[in-house]
Amino acid sequence: MIGSIGTSLTGLESATKKLQASASNIANLQTVGSIEEGGQAPYTPITTVQTTITDGQGNGLGVATNYAPKGEPYYSLYSPDSPFANAEGIIGVPNVDLAEEAVNMQIAKATYKANVAAIKVAEDMSDELLSIFDKKA
Repeated sequence: MIGSIGTSLTGLESATKKLQASASNIANLQTVGSIEEGGQAPYTPITTVQTTITDGQGNGLGVATNYAPKGEPYYSLYSPDSPFANAEGIIGVPNVDLAEEAVNMQIAKATYKANVAAIKVAEDMSDELLSIFDKKA
């Protein structure tokens, strides 16, 4: 039962990181920048990458979650009045899809609920086991 709680805690941490990544992407949606080398780059959106945590025998112990930059971090936009514009008037705009971020937040919410439910079940099982021992004493 303790192992299942530990596994669920890694799931809660994973959901937290997914939510933090989405929040960061949304907050920096309009953090544009220069596409020129040496200039202030636009915000690079992030995502999360999960890997399985196992013991020495291959038994699952949860997930490890890390941040990673998204594949294509920005797209070009014509904005000649921007202080970041190059000679052609092009700036870099973060490649953030609000619909994708909304889905990621819903996934994080569902992940929270599932892992909290698993922790609650482990708690109920522990309580039941302890009550059985109390009855025998």
